Amino acid sequence: MTLIKKEVFMSPSTITLLFLLFAVVMFVFEKIPLGLTSMIVCCGLVVTGVLDIQEAFTGFIDSNVILFVAMFIVGGALFETGMANKIGGVVTKFAKSERMLIVTIMVIVGFMSGVLSNTGTAAVLIPVVIGIAAKSGYKRSRLLMPLVFAAAMGGNLSLIGAPGNLIAQSALKNINLSFGFFEYAIVGLPILIAGIIFYATIGFKILPNKEAPADDDSVFDQQQDFSNVPKWKQILSLVILVLTLLGMIFEEQTGIKLCIAGCLGALALIVTGVISEKEALKAIDLKTIFLFGGTLSLAAALEKTGAGELIADKVIGALGSHPSPYILTFVVFILCCVMTNFMSNTATTALMVPICLSIAQGMGADPRAVLMACVIGGSCAYATPIGMPANTMVVGAGGYTFMDYAKSGFPMIIIATVISMIILPIAFPFYP
Repeated sequence: MTLIKKEVFMSPSTITLLFLLFAVVMFVFEKIPLGLTSMIVCCGLVVTGVLDIQEAFTGFIDSNVILFVAMFIVGGALFETGMANKIGGVVTKFAKSERMLIVTIMVIVGFMSGVLSNTGTAAVLIPVVIGIAAKSGYKRSRLLMPLVFAAAMGGNLSLIGAPGNLIAQSALKNINLSFGFFEYAIVGLPILIAGIIFYATIGFKILPNKEAPADDDSVFDQQQDFSNVPKWKQILSLVILVLTLLGMIFEEQTGIKLCIAGCLGALALIVTGVISEKEALKAIDLKTIFLFGGTLSLAAALEKTGAGELIADKVIGALGSHPSPYILTFVVFILCCVMTNFMSNTATTALMVPICLSIAQGMGADPRAVLMACVIGGSCAYATPIGMPANTMVVGAGGYTFMDYAKSGFPMIIIATVISMIILPIAFPFYP
């Protein structure tokens, strides 16, 4: 009996790779909702014994999911009171055209993400941008995607811009090397500038052009008359948003995590009566929660079963024992780009950094260029709605499909690759 079982059942890593393939196919063709695909994968990994129940559903208590829920409420209050529309009115006075709006949004988000969590920055500004769209008459689907892409690009402006940056830094410290605080910006800033120029020119034409989803359950989709809303509610919704943002900025000093700062903001809004409990619950986009929470089980399975490492080893192993450092850097960059669109950039970087470091050291080359390629490639999560939390947050509000991300984000991956491959060998010589 045991022999039959061994013959019939596949290894956990093979099952995980099959679920990954299933998820990619279902996300691309979208015959069933994205959140439903995620939940099929999540439950399937438990049924096949790859993950236990706790491992599979840990994603739903992930700090990013808690942050989503909290910031949906904080953002919902800004919209419910009409404050998002007021802010939108101020911004639209300065940015006269849709292109100017896109540039303004990307500049603000990009630089905020350099010193803040890119997820936190996106979460705070999504309701504001939806308000701008409502006030200006431009479609929100045209504005939200540049916003989340700029959040990813901005993460590469400083050492604290994204968790992956610190993973590479700690690996380098073990061999007495390091990156300076703004050293990531040597590559990150040109990518951000190129991204802004791209989406204001050629990329402007490929941004999704969709009507706001007709979803009566979402706070963001309701056209309301805000004249009856008391002034104090509008002011307090903005004050609480700013305080929440300050809590996120000074996370290290206060010791209060991003998700807890968000929760405190959400609780303050309900306790003070700015929004009711019913309005707060209505602001939470459950489709996003199911999509993100469910997909995290796949990332956990890729890590636990070694399937992610298997992919990385096979690809890098194909280069031979003494690959050219230029080819290694290019392959690492592309591999990280692909992996980060299905795993978190933190998980991708954590997986790839030790592999890259040992290969670079084995070649006798300075590993900084390869690790920088690993980190920058790991942040190029532009081509899927699950590549990074900010992408997932706007799926519902923008009415996006999987292919919208692929069409709008893939050219940005090519731009980031070209810029990185030019700058990396110059800024970080392999054999100094």
